[in-house]
Amino acid sequence: MSAYYTPIRTKNLFDPKSSEPFKLSRSKIDLFLNCPRCFYLDRRLGVGQPPSFPFNLNSAVDTLLKKEFDIHRAQSSQHPLMAAYGLDLVPFKHRLMDEWRTNFTGVQALHPATNLLIFGAVDDVWVDKAGTLYIVDYKSTSKETEVNLDADWQIGYKRQMEVYQWLMRRQGFTVSNTGYFVYCNGQTDRQAFDAKLEFDIKLIPYEGNDSWVEGTIVKANDCLRAKDIPLPSPNCDYCNFIAAVNQVTKTDKKQTSLF
Repeated sequence: MSAYYTPIRTKNLFDPKSSEPFKLSRSKIDLFLNCPRCFYLDRRLGVGQPPSFPFNLNSAVDTLLKKEFDIHRAQSSQHPLMAAYGLDLVPFKHRLMDEWRTNFTGVQALHPATNLLIFGAVDDVWVDKAGTLYIVDYKSTSKETEVNLDADWQIGYKRQMEVYQWLMRRQGFTVSNTGYFVYCNGQTDRQAFDAKLEFDIKLIPYEGNDSWVEGTIVKANDCLRAKDIPLPSPNCDYCNFIAAVNQVTKTDKKQTSLF
């Protein structure tokens, strides 16, 4: 059995008979929007999608950015990137900042109507002089063209930002619709590698709208409580893969093990 994948989980499954709040992460809300069937199989029946390989370089960039912004957080000073873009902001200082940025803990808010405990780990939060918060997310890539948020698949980035805005508003904060992506682009056009990778950093503002979050949580709850498994999503690569495998193996072809 693979050390990275458990075929069928028996823990952290939704039980419609339970009165305990059920934790639902920001990423699982995105999974529901992408494919209700995969969401149901994962959260209700314990069969998750195969995990992707960890992006260690991306994680390293995230860690270094957090360390750098934390220096200015401790001093209540502006980071040079903020000044370069003309933003009168500083990193937000709060006793729960480390908890908000911790995976599997993050910012949490109970949705009373469904008893779902929504959570997500933010990368950073900035604040202006009036006390309004600005959600910040770090992204890293390496491409020759200018980084932006124009690709269809980046809808996941935008929804991520909006869920974080929704969560922080549930903590009682005033949160701006404007969020920021600190986008780091690894450069490959340098004359020599010299055992280091250089990044160009771009700050991309995004006007969020979290009005969809409330209704989506209700629909996700309805999905979890359904007796029947949802139909496959036509745009889900996993469902399409399984359908293709079933199609070519449903004949009487003899199958044998090579292991």
